[in-house]
Amino acid sequence: MGPDEYVEAVLELVERIPPGRVMSYGAVADALAERSGRSSARLVGSILARHGGGVPWHRVVNSAGRLPPGHEREAHARLRAEGTPLRGAGVRMPAASWSPEEGV
Repeated sequence: MGPDEYVEAVLELVERIPPGRVMSYGAVADALAERSGRSSARLVGSILARHGGGVPWHRVVNSAGRLPPGHEREAHARLRAEGTPLRGAGVRMPAASWSPEEGV
């Protein structure tokens, strides 16, 4: 899978995350690792920062449930509106985490 195909795969996976659920950057990378030969949470974050405006970027958080840096307020408002389980300024990961194997 080439770099452009990986960008598309990341965006397609993020698009599939249902409202009220989240994935971590690392979980997105891990879900695509076998197919892509890549497994970098930082690369996923970079892709979302550059190309993620058209997908539900707010549904991707760090593994501790912290919201996207620089966009915490907007992400928190969007997640709250979707009914995502929140904890303070972040996400309750055990309750909110989603995996592509679960389907939509």
